[in-house]
Amino acid sequence: MIVRRFLVPLVAAILVVGACGGDPPPPPAPPPGPDMDSLRAYQDSVRRAEEAARAEAARLAAERAAEAERQRAAAAARATLEEMVFFDYDISEVRDDAATVLRAKVDILRASPQVRIRIEGHADERGATEYNLALGNRRAEAIRQFLTGFGLSENRFEIVSFGEGRPLAQGSNEGSWARNRRGQFVITAGANAINPAE
Repeated sequence: MIVRRFLVPLVAAILVVGACGGDPPPPPAPPPGPDMDSLRAYQDSVRRAEEAARAEAARLAAERAAEAERQRAAAAARATLEEMVFFDYDISEVRDDAATVLRAKVDILRASPQVRIRIEGHADERGATEYNLALGNRRAEAIRQFLTGFGLSENRFEIVSFGEGRPLAQGSNEGSWARNRRGQFVITAGANAINPAE
């Protein structure tokens, strides 16, 4: 009995000491890191994606620039088609400066076969109304003949005379009269199909 009395506390003490003592268990191993091939593959895919994004941005910028240039050229061509020409007093022959303007129109009209134009003839206020209507008509016809002389089809042009009825400048002086003796151009078809001259 004495032995048992000493034995039980001794076993308990051994168990307590055994439970508290000893080395702690080793920490868990870190998760494996990426190998170098996987890392390179990832970096390559990121680089390719960035290059593709830059290339796409450059392509879109080039397309926008090309479209802006096309619109600018089309607007300039339209302005050329609508540019007026002027005549000397009581004359319906095309002047040299007017011929230069009309030749620029020819090039654009050749490149834009869908475009149709109304040529409007005008006169200044001097002279009878009937005379000025006839003079405006002769001026519009002279312009049409000039343009068709370069091989453009006559059916692309209609002519009308307003005589003195639609003055561009008000006033009874040479400056106003010179502005009113004119041929004007109105695009009646194909305005969205204007191609700049090549």
